Amino acid sequence: MATFEDNLGGRLALLSRDKLNSDQKKLYDQLQDTMVPWAKKSGFQADTFDDRLIGPFNAMLRSPAISKALMGVTAAEGKETSLSEKVRQVVILTVGAAWQAAYELYAHVAVGKKAGFDEATLQALVAGQKPTGLNQEERVAYDFTHRLVTTHQIEAELYEQAIVTFGEKGVVDMIYLAGQYMTVSGLLNTFAVPAPPAQ
Repeated sequence: MATFEDNLGGRLALLSRDKLNSDQKKLYDQLQDTMVPWAKKSGFQADTFDDRLIGPFNAMLRSPAISKALMGVTAAEGKETSLSEKVRQVVILTVGAAWQAAYELYAHVAVGKKAGFDEATLQALVAGQKPTGLNQEERVAYDFTHRLVTTHQIEAELYEQAIVTFGEKGVVDMIYLAGQYMTVSGLLNTFAVPAPPAQ
């Protein structure tokens, strides 16, 4: 009998570890050791009560070698970025709103709360609107990311603002981060992955 948790895979069945091949098991174990504890600490759900992965992580099991490489990019971005945590969450939530990726918005509203954003700011970002309470860096990050993911072009004035605010490395870091979450949002939307119901 199917449970509500079975529906958390969207168009994909949730995979149990005992049904995985050896490469999938290695990725599964990596995700259970890194992403699941981070999700719990951040206040969102990344697996089911019986340890099946949800969100983008279930889809990632279908292509373990490339997904493992993507996780390497995720780890490098977290360690080497020049962006503040609040700027990172503005970028991520702006991408999620443009893509209307339900699980991504659910997860990063929780992460955004941990980063120190209030509810009104988070709800504006989720709605695809520029919040009024952002500082200068966060405003530029929102404008840059919103243009990048909606028009795919950065006009000269905004480019100059981004360079002055973040430097060349920071601009590249923003583009990498936005691209990473466009990939995540693409996985979530293609496989119609929902956010878990409120508990």
